[in-house]
Amino acid sequence: MPARAYWSGQLRLALVSIPVEIYSATRSSASIALNQIHKPSGKRIKLEKTVPGIGEVDADDIVKGYEVEKGEYVLLSDEELEDVKLESRKTFELVQFVDASEIDPIYFEKPYYVVPKDDLAEEAFGVIRDALRTTKKIGLGQLAMRGHEYLCSLKPCGRGMVLETLRYADEVNKANQFFRAIPDDKPPEELLELATALITKRTSAFDPAKFHDHYKEALQALIDAKRGKAPAKPEAPEVKPSNVIDLMSALKASIEKGGKSDAPAKAVAKKPAAKANKAPAKAPPPAKPARKRA
Repeated sequence: MPARAYWSGQLRLALVSIPVEIYSATRSSASIALNQIHKPSGKRIKLEKTVPGIGEVDADDIVKGYEVEKGEYVLLSDEELEDVKLESRKTFELVQFVDASEIDPIYFEKPYYVVPKDDLAEEAFGVIRDALRTTKKIGLGQLAMRGHEYLCSLKPCGRGMVLETLRYADEVNKANQFFRAIPDDKPPEELLELATALITKRTSAFDPAKFHDHYKEALQALIDAKRGKAPAKPEAPEVKPSNVIDLMSALKASIEKGGKSDAPAKAVAKKPAAKANKAPAKAPPPAKPARKRA
């Protein structure tokens, strides 16, 4: 377990308060960090805090401020910000419970592991955890951390629980402004059946270990090659733009290949079939017999 908790306080349900700690459930160190470098010297570029007309300033002279007019700020010291009293700074109170399916995944932001702070808290912690599991509900509440008050959800996770910060309603763009131009026509039944069959063929249990960050691996290989630690990998094949026009043929070919996409079928445009109700072409009139001479 990490040496330092991200937040420490009380988990409250009505009159029951449990001391808990939360730890980040994800790592940002998994990605490769690139720095800005001065190419002629090879030295890292340093970003300095400056004030126009004054130059570089000392860290002790920096305070936070809120812009009320262009170039006019209300200054706030760390002590003043610390004095902003919110109960959610030290208490995460469960105020509502909902079914997991009620929360659109777009609202979920960042997960944290929740654990009891000491041995005395373990029993009450386990009761709330198992009650959530039995009722298949998610608890909701608000929690203040590092200058922000977050809407949060709480659900069981193994022996512990997971708290996830949620976006507020005004932080999510309305989908209809992006989707309104998409036609609402129902697709042909045969195409829908083929697409459904293809999805069924490629359905399996979720295993995140099967997926890798290919960009990170290629970038690491490039870095190793430039350092002389490993030979450079061959260039990746050019990815050509999609040319799927005959959707029916593409779906059928995909299903025949077992749903694999390593050798996608190349679909080509087909001429539209003649309409069934089109009138047949008229036969040419019979030739007139030649006149006999008298």
